[in-house]
Amino acid sequence: MTTPRLHPHTPGVAVACRCELGEEATWDARSGMLIWVDVEDPAIWRHHPETGATHHHPQPEKLGFALLTADPDTLLAGFKSGVARLHLESGRREVLVRPDDHHAGNRLNSGHVGPDGALYFSTMDEAEEKPTGTFHRWHAGRLEAFGGAVTVSNGPVVTPDGARIYTADTAEGLIRVHTWDEGRIGPPRPFAAFESGWGKPDGLTVDASGHLWVCHYGGSRITRYDPDGRIERVLPVPTALVTKCAFGGSDLTTLFITTALRGRDATIDPMAGHLFAVETDVAGRPGEIFEN
Repeated sequence: MTTPRLHPHTPGVAVACRCELGEEATWDARSGMLIWVDVEDPAIWRHHPETGATHHHPQPEKLGFALLTADPDTLLAGFKSGVARLHLESGRREVLVRPDDHHAGNRLNSGHVGPDGALYFSTMDEAEEKPTGTFHRWHAGRLEAFGGAVTVSNGPVVTPDGARIYTADTAEGLIRVHTWDEGRIGPPRPFAAFESGWGKPDGLTVDASGHLWVCHYGGSRITRYDPDGRIERVLPVPTALVTKCAFGGSDLTTLFITTALRGRDATIDPMAGHLFAVETDVAGRPGEIFEN
């Protein structure tokens, strides 16, 4: 068995934001800004690495993601109540879609615009107790559920060629992969399983070569998997609750990493909840723009 490569650089704090539950980082190549959310102290954050400017936009309800639209000042936001177009400065919202099977105790979690222009997103049980969540694809006014029932969801993310869709069943420690089957998303197949002591699989990101990066919630690291499910490298992160990563910067080789505070003792884990950044030798992809 080949020993996985250890990433040679340690992530440093990019923004000392102390997010309660930082999540869903997205790089906007048009503005050179990173966008992420705080789920539990509801807010959208934006950071411009070149100038160091950081903007904080509090929100009236929990949200799981904030993605790009054709208007840089308008985001596609996954609120607890459903997906909406959100104008950042005015706070104006236009509700677009809400899953028909959306349980009262559920909220929207991860979101991703695929290379096909569709919105892929997940729902989960807010109490993290019941398998009432699932995964969705929304495109051209059609909402499709796939992947079966889960308690805590992460993903979906789509490979650059659109051939694969990865999802995480966080509570069970499982990562699954879907391929297309006669024009529809096929059934889930096992891709990787977390071992004891690894934490739980949280946010997923696919780089430009189709490798999958998985954040370890409670495991202080990120793992990069090749398309066959082999571990290519491990990237240690100096805080426990690692939630999501996204590539950004002028050449898309800077990996930005969100984390969570969630009751961590500041004397033991002083960097919990901050946004981190680290240089890599891998190119990622910028956030796709939702055009619907």
